[in-house]
Amino acid sequence: MQGSVTGPPGGPGPDPAPSRPPRPPRTPRRRGRGGTGVVPPPRTRAVPATPGPGSPPAPPGPGPRRSVRSPGPGRGRCPGIGREWDRYRRVGTLAVMRALLVVNPAATTTSARTRDVLIHALASEMKLEAVSTEYRGHARDLGRRAAESGEIDLVVALGGDGTVNEVVNGLLHDGPDPDRLPGLAVVPGGSTNVFARALGLPNDAVEATGALLDALREQRTRTVSLGLASGTPGTPDEEVPARWFTFCAGLGFDAGVVGRVEQQRERGKRSTHALYLRQVLRQFLEEPHRRHGTITLERPGAEPVEDLVLSIICNTSPWTYLGNRPVYASPEASFETALDVLGLSRLSTPAVARYATQLLTSSPEKGPRGKHAVTLHDLTDFTLHSKVPLPLQMDGDHLGLRTSVTFTGVRRALRVIV
Repeated sequence: MQGSVTGPPGGPGPDPAPSRPPRPPRTPRRRGRGGTGVVPPPRTRAVPATPGPGSPPAPPGPGPRRSVRSPGPGRGRCPGIGREWDRYRRVGTLAVMRALLVVNPAATTTSARTRDVLIHALASEMKLEAVSTEYRGHARDLGRRAAESGEIDLVVALGGDGTVNEVVNGLLHDGPDPDRLPGLAVVPGGSTNVFARALGLPNDAVEATGALLDALREQRTRTVSLGLASGTPGTPDEEVPARWFTFCAGLGFDAGVVGRVEQQRERGKRSTHALYLRQVLRQFLEEPHRRHGTITLERPGAEPVEDLVLSIICNTSPWTYLGNRPVYASPEASFETALDVLGLSRLSTPAVARYATQLLTSSPEKGPRGKHAVTLHDLTDFTLHSKVPLPLQMDGDHLGLRTSVTFTGVRRALRVIV
């Protein structure tokens, strides 16, 4: 170490010849305005460790990594971010926090330059590993790996609602456990970012990163409810894997709109609100069951609700955004309760005009209403059956056709940084 003096092994030798006493080592100083100061040692970029002999083979690479920092010696299995705050408080810095940043490079509202700035901002505050997704489902795989490793305190999702949904499904692959699992933070990078905005985060990625760092320093967390959709036993869909959703799901009309938007995006169209409204009109004109619904909602201890054309399931409110305008399909929905449902039994032209107006003028106190509207609040378990296969969507991702889906509202399922 610079400035340390050690003697030779074996004890002192003969006295050296008289000479001038050695100069003490000079401390390098920074020149510039504001006086002089000690120059800190240069920061180096850590690299992935090479497995030693006898180590198990490494799993397939998760994609390009911006930086990888070792957890360091003596750090065992992390009990979860909920039990780590005392350690951060003692140290007085986030430097000991180990975080995985999952980056969707195709996020619609963040450029490569913006992503680089955000990565460097986060890496300057914590031990960060940044991985860019390379295929659909990659974010889910990364979230699962973080949950199973026991070495990650925090997973940050940089992308839209689809990226967040995949990360959540990876984290909760073996079930919810907010005290043990890594916490989740979101940096919005999509076109709508409903989950992030429903949490009260800024819709701008740079501002949201600053808010995230402030929340970490101030130890602000929140445990939120989630929805779980699974195949119904005894139906053709019983083998469909269960899937978590963060803010909404839908069976029928709205899911058909989501599928049309995805088709347009695959053809190179940008996901804009104008594109969405065009697909709403096309879905309405081509909807074969808009006058006589095929969906039945069943729940324990209550009469079934029949002949629904669409069912919108909300885990929070608002349901979505049109630009900066929030749209409230189920105003009472909340991250502190189970699931809310809005069902419509008719989509005639007058009914669509009425419900569209009600949605556009909705508020936290008032949502769609009327003779053909069904609203249900705080449901823990219910099932939707359809006489014909209908499109299903969760968190804005189209998941194909289903005839039966069972929904469960799970309270206190996930710890998020707010």
